[in-house]
Amino acid sequence: MAIITGKRKNILDINEDVTIGVGFPLNEINLFKGTKTTHEQTKANLLNLVMTNQGERVNLPNYGIGLKNLLFEQTINEDRLEETIRRQVGLYIPSVRIDNVNAERDINNQTLYVQISYTYLLDNSTNNIQINFN
Repeated sequence: MAIITGKRKNILDINEDVTIGVGFPLNEINLFKGTKTTHEQTKANLLNLVMTNQGERVNLPNYGIGLKNLLFEQTINEDRLEETIRRQVGLYIPSVRIDNVNAERDINNQTLYVQISYTYLLDNSTNNIQINFN
């Protein structure tokens, strides 16, 4: 961790000409652009973890939350969902702490909204992702 102008900054974030990883969604823009900071890559990693079904990732059969599967459930057990997300994130993305998970279903529009608020533990910054399935 380097300290630049009074703020903690990951050493990987200093060189702007270097990409950290691949951004999501995986398309022609993100494939060649990549992520420039560890914050961007952490968000991409969290999105990838949430969207991956268990058993889908080679050599990591327990990796993934499979959020899309909830779209066809009659009810969503928010406590169980939050527990699953916390457990998976703790195992696969230890630099993140999940602060809040909110899942709502709009039956009329056949849409599932999931919002995950998290803290990036390396500098205690907060962020969130929202995923909408229809």
